[in-house]
Amino acid sequence: MSHLTYTSYEGYGERAKKDLWYSQAVRVGDIIECSGQGGWDRETEKIDTNVVIQIEKAFDNVECALKAAGSRGWEDVFFLRSHHLPCNNEAIETMVRCLKKYCPNHQPTWTALGVPRLALDDMRVEIEVRAHVPKDRDEK
Repeated sequence: MSHLTYTSYEGYGERAKKDLWYSQAVRVGDIIECSGQGGWDRETEKIDTNVVIQIEKAFDNVECALKAAGSRGWEDVFFLRSHHLPCNNEAIETMVRCLKKYCPNHQPTWTALGVPRLALDDMRVEIEVRAHVPKDRDEK
């Protein structure tokens, strides 16, 4: 599958690649799709129980995954899906605040879902994104 380029960032990303058998992002042409990013600390792999901190870290993890795959980061994101446990006002308000911080010049599409469980016991949020990175930008 030479037309697919898989990437993982240092720390949690490399461990997940080895132990859980998945990559943090894949590039297909000019689209980068990220695996769901949780609110873990990339170095220690710890997850704070505070949902606000988890969402902030998840946004940072998305940024890291995108940059590792060759994107500028959130400014290239056009699609966002977030999974919440629970999907309440605190979670949505924090998401909106982070979107305004990370995407000050555009408003990507977004679907927020409440779910009964996420992959790890302490996870309260998981964020998936798609980003557009034109090939001609790579050549400049």
